[in-house]
Amino acid sequence: MTRLHCACHAPIIEVMDTKSTTDVSEMDLNGKLLIAMPGMGDPRFANSVVFMCAHSDEGAMGLIVNKTTDELRLRDLLEQLDIKRGEDARDLPVHFGGPVEHGRGFVLHDYGYHSSISTLDVNDDFAMTATMDILEDLAEGRGPSHNIVALGYAGWGPGQLESELGQNAWLTVDADKAIVFDTPDATKWEAALKKLGIDALALSAEAGRA
Repeated sequence: MTRLHCACHAPIIEVMDTKSTTDVSEMDLNGKLLIAMPGMGDPRFANSVVFMCAHSDEGAMGLIVNKTTDELRLRDLLEQLDIKRGEDARDLPVHFGGPVEHGRGFVLHDYGYHSSISTLDVNDDFAMTATMDILEDLAEGRGPSHNIVALGYAGWGPGQLESELGQNAWLTVDADKAIVFDTPDATKWEAALKKLGIDALALSAEAGRA
């Protein structure tokens, strides 16, 4: 069984410091959604929707928000971490956040909740916390009202994501809470494309003829 661990005091990851963001090919992907194009070479990202938590000239970090793990739910993670689950706790699914540090836990949530240790405010709608106290709050039925619990993250080195965008591996669109938190995982990819005015079936058919 995958083991979850959360940082308690250290910054989440180095690229989290978006305050130092400089010009990255005039792109700012913080708070955007990446939509994997059909034919994505890496099967781990096939039909994925990635919420971008951080993007700077030092690299980028995001969480896949439409793929759940098969074997884990929140109750399993709380049990591993010896966190007592209260009667009001919701039994949430656990998402596959990405292939990097897949034993590390992250919670993407709506803006407003702040950990007493460390929370990254992405924009006015979204924030991300990777410290133990948010799991303790969720175990008691508290914490953010909208959230995605994920293991692992998607990471890119300097210029890597920009290169992939230049190769048309991804489309980008502004994130909204309805897609990220309220849309079923199975239809988030189509919903994100629809926000761009793109029909998923037509895009897939076009890619199949390429």
